[in-house]
Amino acid sequence: MAGQRIPVVIDCDTGVDDALALLFAVRHPGLELRAVTCVAGNTDVDGVVRNTLTVLERAGAGDVPVARGAERPLVEAVRSARHVHGADGMGDLGLPAPTRRPVDVDAVTLLRREILASPRPVTLIPTAPLTNIALLLRTHPEVTRNIERIVFMGGAVATGNATPVAEFNVWHDPEAAAVLLTAGVPITMYGLDVFQRVVVPGAEVRRLRASTEPGARLAGDLLAHRPAVPSSAVPSSAVPSSDGAAGDDPDGGLGDAGAVCAVADPAGLTTRLLPVEVSLAPGPTGGQTIVARRARPGEAEIHGGGRERAMVDVALDVDVPRYVRLYLRTVAETVAETTVEGPDGND
Repeated sequence: MAGQRIPVVIDCDTGVDDALALLFAVRHPGLELRAVTCVAGNTDVDGVVRNTLTVLERAGAGDVPVARGAERPLVEAVRSARHVHGADGMGDLGLPAPTRRPVDVDAVTLLRREILASPRPVTLIPTAPLTNIALLLRTHPEVTRNIERIVFMGGAVATGNATPVAEFNVWHDPEAAAVLLTAGVPITMYGLDVFQRVVVPGAEVRRLRASTEPGARLAGDLLAHRPAVPSSAVPSSAVPSSDGAAGDDPDGGLGDAGAVCAVADPAGLTTRLLPVEVSLAPGPTGGQTIVARRARPGEAEIHGGGRERAMVDVALDVDVPRYVRLYLRTVAETVAETTVEGPDGND
């Protein structure tokens, strides 16, 4: 029904850009954040729980339950990304310990409870390795009857970051990602092809960092820790600061937060329904998301090698200025209204 908030549950490995995603989810008026579950990934799972609780405090979130989940992948060894997110997973910003506490149930139990209890079907947003989600789907498959869609940050059509072909979240637990694709509900893959392109100009990063509001200031500090891929950046000069000059802070990538923007404003994302599978082979292709974009069957199918593959709405393009504006307006209402000019999102 028009005007109702979208119930969402986020599964994360907070993480600089997971933190940016949580700030947005708490503050967007069209989203109802029902719960947050934590999994090992960017840092160890206890660090993820601590970081998540800290972000929710800074964001001024209500009584959002947080649960500890899997501390390692289903099969693979633990492999963190502290070299990207800092020793504490939050850019080593020296944030104080949270006063909030996680709930006394595990992540899978909380996921099941909140999904089934929601009066409206839930949109599940995993921004992390998919271990918790795989355990949920295998243990409690009945939850799918109340899941509207799964929008996961993971995978890549073109180039990976963990390996030349594999994105970190899927590479970290490829077996779990393969289970996700069997969920039997609509799935959107928000992969690296769009993930790396949504960039906040340095002038806006500077404005956020100067804010006296704790959540907005945290967003600025996190963005400053996460410099953008140069080729995907919206030029800082495209967005005037309050004094008319571009700032000294680097452009910052929204990363995982873009997946939550896509739930709040799906019209900013261009997707195509395509067959997707995950490579579980050992070696250099492990964790690759293989997306079939061919216009017609190839020799493998013609000669009897065809197999059933999950159909996924794969994100291929994104309206960068639209999501930058959306993020800034949502996370920091005190930020002056600006017009973001820049790439139109087309290749």
